[in-house]
Amino acid sequence: MSDGEGHPRRWAILVALCAALLVIVIDNTVLHVAVPAIGDTFDASTDQLQAVIDAYVVVFAGLLITAGVLSDRYGRRRALVVGLLVFGAASALAAAAPSVWWLIATRALMGVGAALVMPATLAVLVVVFPERERPRAFAVWSAVASVGMAAGPLLGGALVDAWSWAGVFLINVPVVAVALFGVVRLVPETRAADARGLDPYGTVLVTAGMTGLVWALIEAPAYGCTAPAVVAGAAVAVLALVGFGVRQRRSATPMVDLRLYRDRRFSGAGFAVAVMTLATGSTLFVLSQYLQLVLGYSAFETGLAAVPLAAGVVAGSVVGGRAPAGFGARACIVAGFTVTAAGFAVLASLSESGGSAAVSIGLGLAGLGSGIAGPSATSTVLGAVPPERAGMGSALNDTHQQLGIALGVAGLGSLLATVYRSGLPDGLPEDAMSSLGATLDHARDRADGGDGGDGGALAEAARSAFTDAQSVTMSVGVAAALIGAAVALLVLPGRTARTVASPGPESVEVAQPGSQRGAE
Repeated sequence: MSDGEGHPRRWAILVALCAALLVIVIDNTVLHVAVPAIGDTFDASTDQLQAVIDAYVVVFAGLLITAGVLSDRYGRRRALVVGLLVFGAASALAAAAPSVWWLIATRALMGVGAALVMPATLAVLVVVFPERERPRAFAVWSAVASVGMAAGPLLGGALVDAWSWAGVFLINVPVVAVALFGVVRLVPETRAADARGLDPYGTVLVTAGMTGLVWALIEAPAYGCTAPAVVAGAAVAVLALVGFGVRQRRSATPMVDLRLYRDRRFSGAGFAVAVMTLATGSTLFVLSQYLQLVLGYSAFETGLAAVPLAAGVVAGSVVGGRAPAGFGARACIVAGFTVTAAGFAVLASLSESGGSAAVSIGLGLAGLGSGIAGPSATSTVLGAVPPERAGMGSALNDTHQQLGIALGVAGLGSLLATVYRSGLPDGLPEDAMSSLGATLDHARDRADGGDGGDGGALAEAARSAFTDAQSVTMSVGVAAALIGAAVALLVLPGRTARTVASPGPESVEVAQPGSQRGAE
């Protein structure tokens, strides 16, 4: 298989990989609407419900780099198969959970499966698609991921209403079965030809470091930066990641080649994507509160409101998959990030009196910009990585995005809370200022106590304060998108430079129809 021709069944392989990707990304958002039902079933505390959500995210992000290295050594199709099996089995166990702690444990196990699947999908695309077609393949991959994330709340709401919270886990099982069939049938086995030995100490260090870092970022908004759990997570992250970096620099065959960050394509595009996801990662979290608690949308209507975001990504991906050939990757990234900034500017203009049309326009523009920029950004990052280390490169790309999302949720979430609290009337109890929902509950208690006018005025003031805080947060999103565009413009090479590294040695086993396989 030459780099110029690609795999003869590469588009069918892409379908199989997207099926595997879909079940992973849906699970990032599908559970949120089932949280109240899970809380009622197990009489779970807020901390336990947060742990149900966080267990998946923390384990997933913490294992990405290790999983990418494992896929390079032992085979990317093997990583996909094992990851899907683990994910499907854990989903079935989660649906049968007898307690909230069982559910937390199975969610963590699902994170293990997701970490094996995510980087392997991109790594296989790098190998089976020729350079000229990779932006189009990445555009499809990005569109499927975005549609899956937007579909999660809709699917979750429908399953909870029609069945129970267990449905959000059981739905994974048939999707995993379909994805497994496609992967086994179509995806060729690819691995690094050098077959580097694993570094057990490095594996432990990078996994502990990434897990601690993501944990600290997620927990900081809820408990404060000085909380013992947050400080402990941050300390583990610093010590482990510094130790990992020192070990990699001294190793002749490092797990992660840190020299990649000297390549301005890799570091520039990676930083730009991280800055962008810092803003986009918290957008739906913030808007869901605005739509439900300010405008009065139901959970299902809130899910529908996210559809323009997915539609924008799909439309943008059509452009983003074709435009790099004519305009270059840098121009596409700059243009896409600029369009996304315009979308955040629209969202920053929302008011408490209404704005469903503005929400649709803002999310549509944000999605359109992401769709235009995403394929070029992914191609640029992975183009700096030798194809034989595609699993490691894909894992680093996914890690940049996950860290951007976690940092965005933590940083922008704290900013939202700070600005919101400053806009509330004086004299409120501390627990009534923790969130818009808590303030509205306090206002209802006042009204039920016979002071209806005061309660109504407090609710109105709370909605106004939240809308103002949301505008500040979305304005930071505008700045983040523009910073990403500036980094791409100043750091990335122009269209005359090659966007994809020349192929290195790569071991590929091509799956032929039936049970026979040969070397290509």
